[in-house]
Formats: sequence, C-alpha cells, structure tokens
Amino acid sequence: MTSTPPHDPGSDPASPDQDTAAPACVLSFNASDPSGAAGLSADIATIAAMGAHALPVVTSILMRDTAEIFDQHLIEGDAIVEQARYVLEDVTLAGFKVGFLGSAENVSAVAEILSDYAEVPLVSYLPSLGWLEEDDAQSYLDAFRELILPATEVLVGNHKTLTDFLLPDWDSDRPASPRELAVAAAEHGTRFVLVTGVMLPPKGSTGQFIDNVLASAQGALTGEKFELFDVGFVGAGDTLSAALAALLAVQAEVQAAVGEALQFLDQSLDAGFRPGMGNIVPDRFFWALPPEVEPPAGADGSALSSSPDVDEDDGPAASEPPTAPGGSRRVH
Repeated sequence: MTSTPPHDPGSDPASPDQDTAAPACVLSFNASDPSGAAGLSADIATIAAMGAHALPVVTSILMRDTAEIFDQHLIEGDAIVEQARYVLEDVTLAGFKVGFLGSAENVSAVAEILSDYAEVPLVSYLPSLGWLEEDDAQSYLDAFRELILPATEVLVGNHKTLTDFLLPDWDSDRPASPRELAVAAAEHGTRFVLVTGVMLPPKGSTGQFIDNVLASAQGALTGEKFELFDVGFVGAGDTLSAALAALLAVQAEVQAAVGEALQFLDQSLDAGFRPGMGNIVPDRFFWALPPEVEPPAGADGSALSSSPDVDEDDGPAASEPPTAPGGSRRVH
C-alpha cells in the first residue's frame, strides 16, 4: 500500500505558519481506556510522541483499571461511522490504526470506512479477548478475520493470541513460527505480521529471552530479541502498533519502521511507571524527561525492570538511554 501525503498547511490561507509542514494524521479506531494504559489513550500519546497527529475514533468504552478489564459499553456502529466520516471529509489522512472495536457489528462498520481508503496503510492490533464471553469473542474474531485482515498492511499481536486466531487447529508440539502465522494471515490478504513475545529456549544461565519478529509469507524479515523478567505491563501492544502506524504514515519502509517502533516501545517500557495497584504503564514521553531525572521506581523503591512478563501485551526491553523518537521528524 502507499500512503496519502500529509496535508500541506501552505495551501491553507488560514494557516498560521506556511513554512512549517503539518504532521502526518493517523486515524485510530480503538476503545476508550480510563486507566490511560491502553486503547485510545495509548494511541494518542504514542502517535503524538512519534511526531504525528492522532484522529481518535471511539469504538467502545472499557470499564477497567490497570490490572484487568471488567466490562464495556459499546458505541453504536452508526456513531463510529459518523465520527470517522466527519473528520475524514476535513483532514488529509496518512495512516490508519485499528485496535479493539468492541463487537462484530462494529468491525463491519469500521471495514466500511476502510474500504474507501484502500491506499492508506493500515496497522491492525489484535489484543487478547479472554475477558469477553466466548460467543462474543468468536463472532468478533470471525468478523475481524473476514473484514479487517484483507485491508491490513501489518497485523500486530502476541504469539499466543495470533496462533489461536490464525491457526486455531494448531496441534503440533512445537510453537507455530512467525512465518507460519504470516502464511495464514496472507490467506486473508494481510501482507505482514509482527509477532511479539515468541518464547526462545533458555541458554544455560543467561536467562529466558523472547523474540519479536516481522514476517511475511516468504519468511522472517527482521526482529529483536530481549531478555524476559517477571514484570507485567499493560498497553504495550497498543503502543507498538500505534508507533508503527505513525511511522508508516510518513512513508517509512516497513522493516525500518518495525525496528524503530520496537526501539520506541523498548524505551517506553524501560521508563514505565505504576500509577495504581495493577500493571506498569509504558511512558511514551520518556524522551521528554530532563537528563537528570531517573526512571520511576517500583513499589519497593527499586528501579523498574525494562522487560515485561508474558501477557497479551508483552513487548521488549531497553538498555540504551532514552532518545527522542523519529530521528529528524518533528517531535512535540
């Protein structure tokens, strides 16, 4: 897919600064998360941190804290379509991100919008739906497979979540490889999968490592390995997928974009903080901290580990000092 170039403010007579290009605009369909850890909260913060402008469309309102999801209030499909249509008639779009859409009916409503913008790159994130009723989860996944995957440039998800979704009948003693997941996704029209949390065999006393791999139907393309520690994060998957959507919106090549998105998540987790009694939340503005400020400490006063435990949002860890994302791109 190719992305639409961002709107040029120089063509707008009301533009306050005709010498400054507007940031790329990325529309995110996702659930509202009052904890600020995941969903639209994560997308808005991440897209802004990457130097782009978020266009958030609410698909559901989650009842949750930093530890778990309890319930949701759905937004009607017509209201989702109206939110998107009004802003898309006004703003030049450069990228899409799809997160949790709430229901099979909402998946259909979002797919209707996406079908009109086939040239705009789409990053889709599939979180764990274990908190949903089984019938609701199955109908959601069936609709997502049929309607969202054909429009998706990169599908992002945890290794177990993607295996259950793409290869539900997998019964081998060995885990499905990223390439096998990519082959299954390609059958539905998706070009790439970014598989996180692939457990690697332990090597002596060096500890447990996880792999994060971008793959196509032809094979693995790029990835990063990180050491795993016993620390739980929430919002890592939305952060990674939103960062990737922002990078593809500025026409970054997919392998380079995945590398930079993983590095961004890496450092966001390293600077993560625990705002409540649940999991740790990535700090998407780690690069804005003054140099003398140390990363937040955990509840016991020790510095937070940068590697998450394995859950539906697991991601990599960082050892390098925080740097502003995006290289020469503007960062707000």
